[in-house]
Formats: sequence, structure tokens, C-alpha cells
Amino acid sequence: MSDESETLEREHFQRIVKAFKAYRQYCQHRITERESYVRSLPPSHQSLLHPYTQHLQHQRVCIDHNAEIIKLIIKDVEYHNAEIIKLIIKDVECMFENVHHQPMNNEDSDTNSMLGPDIEKVQSTIRQIVRDWSPSGERERQQCYGPIINTVEKLFPLDKGGRGDIKVLVPGAGLGRLAYDLAKRGFTCQGNEFSLFMLFASNFVLNKCRGINSLRVYPWVHTGSNTLSTEDQLTPATFPDVDPSDLPTHAEFTMAAGDFLEIYTSADAFDCVATCFFIDCANNIVAFLQTIYNIIKPGGYWVNLGPLLYHFADQPGEPSIEPTYQHIKSIAIGIGFTILEEETGVNTSYTQNPNSMLQYEYKSVLFVAQKKTDRKTEQQTEETEDTEEGGGSR
Repeated sequence: MSDESETLEREHFQRIVKAFKAYRQYCQHRITERESYVRSLPPSHQSLLHPYTQHLQHQRVCIDHNAEIIKLIIKDVEYHNAEIIKLIIKDVECMFENVHHQPMNNEDSDTNSMLGPDIEKVQSTIRQIVRDWSPSGERERQQCYGPIINTVEKLFPLDKGGRGDIKVLVPGAGLGRLAYDLAKRGFTCQGNEFSLFMLFASNFVLNKCRGINSLRVYPWVHTGSNTLSTEDQLTPATFPDVDPSDLPTHAEFTMAAGDFLEIYTSADAFDCVATCFFIDCANNIVAFLQTIYNIIKPGGYWVNLGPLLYHFADQPGEPSIEPTYQHIKSIAIGIGFTILEEETGVNTSYTQNPNSMLQYEYKSVLFVAQKKTDRKTEQQTEETEDTEEGGGSR
């Protein structure tokens, strides 16, 4: 890594840490702004808004509680994530101790606007905890992870042998629940994630949380639009719904940090790649598909579920291509995949508040693709079997 790249990675790391640390002050400042606006209104309006201003105080309490969870997430994250972080930046020892973030000035609107996008990602991370590890996320997990898990189990049934030898990769693993659930079913599974927001939170849930539903967050407290009742906005979600340490003794489950395209370069490394809401995260989706094909063993499978909400399509300064699903199928076949199964119109949602007056639902695609079998290897295997059956070489 060049000095310039290292500096950029270090700055990125520090910016994410700053966003987590600034969560409480930023969100409380937003409440203060609303209170100030109410006080600027005519007295008759203020009187009518009294229940609303009381509700703002309840929101403050929820934000404070979320902030305590965030403290737990980033507590000792450098120490406990040392190996993960070293994959992203070098020499991070004592980073938290050496970096002193200036407190945010409530009057500094420029600072607020600069932090805004990163704070929104912190808020999204809280909702991701609910999606992956809360009883409240069960419906979404059934929608999104359930079909993938069922498909992988069907492709590698127990009556065909132990699953411990079956290596499954989950790129874009987020907080790791899909990869965890596959490992719990006996597969050797690795999750891969690039986002430090996700990595910090997944490290906390997977390595620190003990006891079922021992913690809680308030995932909807930041959203004022399309809220039907005050209770809906203040509804807590407990987590984790399972004990993350409760894996079978033989289970092999790991999380790898870093860019998918840079980390996974070894050919024929996995029996299966399972992607969920992932392939549309690329600037160039063809590179993702080529890498997926390369790392799957001959005869292995790619199981995908998700929409095509291209992440870079509307970002200034970011190059992006946005092929249709029809194009993607053609690209996959051109690379060497055979599409074995396909289902369109699969109803899925993503960190959706079930009580919101606005409901987003994707009509996702679920498909299974198989990598071409290496005929040379297949012939060698057949010859070996014939030799064993014949009792000697021919």
C-alpha cells in the first residue's frame, strides 16, 4: 500500500469512528432544532403542539439509549478488530488514543451537513442490527435469507455426505447473519464485508453479545415521516434473537474484511457463493460476475437473491453501468454459467419499518447458476473410479 493510499484509508477509518462518536450529539441537535422552531411559532400553535414537544423528549431518551449501544459497538474496536482493520489500513495501534475529535458545535451547520451522510449510515447500521439479529427482523430474514438457505441445503443435501467440506462464501455479508445461519447448518462459511460501519457492528454482535435479547435499540426514532403513531416511532427492538456463540463445535464460520474484488483472486476456492442484495453494489457488475465465476469450483453453484438498485447510479463522480436483469443473464452465460433455476417477483424488503405508512417492497430475482464442469478433471475422476473398480491400472 502506498503512503497516499494508507493516508486515505486512515482518514476513512477516522471518519467512520467520528460518525459513531458524533451520533448522540448530532441527533440531539436535530431535536433541539425542532424545539426551537416550535418556540418560534405563535403561542396558540405552541399550545396545540404540546403533545408533540413531549414526544420530542421521549425521542431524546431513545437516542441516548442508542448512543449507549453505539459506545459498546466502538469500545475497544481497534483492539478486538486488530486483524480485520489491518486488512484495511496498517499500523492502527492506539489509533483511538491518538486521534482527538473536536466536539461538534451545535451552531455549526457546516459541520452538521458534513456529518449528515455518515450519521445516516450509523442510523442505517442500527436498523441493520434489527434486520439481522432481532426478532423484529424475522420476516425480512425469511423473505431474503430463507430462500437462499433452502436452496443451498437442496444443492448439498445431508444424504450426499457431510457439509463441513462444503465451502460457502457470502460476499456483502453485512452483519453476518446469513453466513452465520449457513455455518449453523454445517457448512464451512465465510462472510465478506467492506463497510467499516458493518464490520464494527458485526464484530460487536458476533464476538461481544451474550444472552438472547439482552440488548435493545430504537431503530425508528430518527424517522418522522409516514409515522402513524408516537408508539411506532418509539418501538424498541431487542437483540440478538440467538446467542451468536451458540454454534456447533464443528462449525467453521469466519468474517473477512476488505474489497471483494481484491481479496478473492484464487480460482476454484468455493463450492458455492451466496449473494443477497449484493451484485448491484458494483460500479462494474461484470467484474463481480467474473470474480464469482473464478472463485467457484468447476461444477459449483452461485445462488443469488436481490433487486437491482445500482448503488452508484446517481452518485456524482462515480462511474456506473446499470444492465437490466436480462443483460445480466446474458453476461453470466457468456462468462460460463448455466442458469439452472430462476424465479422473478420475489417479495422482499430491506430494513423496513413494518408500521410505516410507506412500505417499500422489491420484486427480487432468485436464481441458481452453475459453473461449467472442468471436463479434464471429470475425465480424470472417471478414469480413477474405473481403475479402482477394476482393481488395477489399464
